[in-house]
Amino acid sequence: MDAPRLDAAVTLSGEDFSRVALTAAAVELLKKLWDQHGPLMFHQSGGCCDGSSPMCYPAGEFLTGDSDVLLGRFDIGAEDCPQPLEFWMSREQFDYWSHTHLTVDVVPGRGSGFSVESPEGKRFLIRSTLMDWNVPKP
Repeated sequence: MDAPRLDAAVTLSGEDFSRVALTAAAVELLKKLWDQHGPLMFHQSGGCCDGSSPMCYPAGEFLTGDSDVLLGRFDIGAEDCPQPLEFWMSREQFDYWSHTHLTVDVVPGRGSGFSVESPEGKRFLIRSTLMDWNVPKP
């Protein structure tokens, strides 16, 4: 049986399914990082090297705009203490990955110097699964 995951709330117009999820390990690390840095966000850009890893920033530190797509919203907090977290992706990268479901996981290693998990000796990574249905583009 697969480990539990937290699916994001749907954010794309016309869709009724989550496009992104967090593993239990990712939620655990995000809660620790939230305690250290306050509210957080993810941004997934395109490119090679660190550009292909999901980057975790203090919320609002990375400015999003028309060239980005909000793929989902999470709440990693307890019922009485919400901790909202958004997952953004560059529109260009979304064009390539629009047919996939993304799961944010954690592995040992050093993340990018710009991503807040870097000093923890762990890094976030994306595990993708192909979706087998037609989905509209935002």
